[in-house]
Amino acid sequence: MAPEESWVGVEDVAAHLRVAEESIYRWIGYEGFPAHRVGRLLPFKLSEVNEWVQAHGGDGSGSPAPTEKPGPTAPRLPAPQSSGQAGREPAMKRRKR
Repeated sequence: MAPEESWVGVEDVAAHLRVAEESIYRWIGYEGFPAHRVGRLLPFKLSEVNEWVQAHGGDGSGSPAPTEKPGPTAPRLPAPQSSGQAGREPAMKRRKR
């Protein structure tokens, strides 16, 4: 009987694939990365991770190829106004003590 594969955490998977931990969390949320949620833990089996990488265009370098799916976007800030004081609220004045 072969020994059973051990479970590893996000840090180990990120190190194995040589990517940031944030990438692992993004892949779980948007791309079906093979994580098994157990309460608040996310254990992985490296064999499943390797299979996922190969199925998603991994080039053998340890990290998957970029995908077409966009990640979450940052909120847009309002465009700056071109004319000096137009539309600006007055600055707060300091109280004298």
